[in-house]
Amino acid sequence: MSLDSHIESVLWTPDQIAARVSELAAQISADHSPLSEPLVLVGVATGAFLFLADLARSLRLPVTVDFIRAESYGSGTVSNGSPRISSDLKLDVSGRHVVLVEDIVDSGSTIACLIAHLEAKGASSVSVCAFLDKPSRRKVHFQLLNKGKFYRGFECPDYFVVGYGMDFAELYRNLPYVGVLKPEHYK
Repeated sequence: MSLDSHIESVLWTPDQIAARVSELAAQISADHSPLSEPLVLVGVATGAFLFLADLARSLRLPVTVDFIRAESYGSGTVSNGSPRISSDLKLDVSGRHVVLVEDIVDSGSTIACLIAHLEAKGASSVSVCAFLDKPSRRKVHFQLLNKGKFYRGFECPDYFVVGYGMDFAELYRNLPYVGVLKPEHYK
């Protein structure tokens, strides 16, 4: 089975992705270079794992890395609006500057939940680095913590996309590009 045949169109190629990740890493590095201790990158599992790996390798400052798992999609294509944390951090983020690394910000529910969770754990600031942003689907306005910044890779049109870590029913994560999944493969 060729996963490529399930893709209607490619939105971002591997070269476009690599260039944008480098730009984001340069921006984050510049914004956080005066920190006295390592920046904490928190990947939102599982969709952000490829983006997080590429971003971390491109940053030019000390970082620590951890993962958190928040579930709001199940096996569907639309967030249920009630995210829950199913796997928490191992690192202590109290007093630390955190960048949440997310594959896609859609309704805003998950990211708002995670920011509140990190604030409750004592993070001194929380920024968000989203590979894709779908502002047209935003239902929840999230507030970054203490001068946190929002870093956006690409603004995504309102399509169901897969690849570069993003999935449907745990498939397609390994595609090196971001593509629009043909409806017959998820309906």
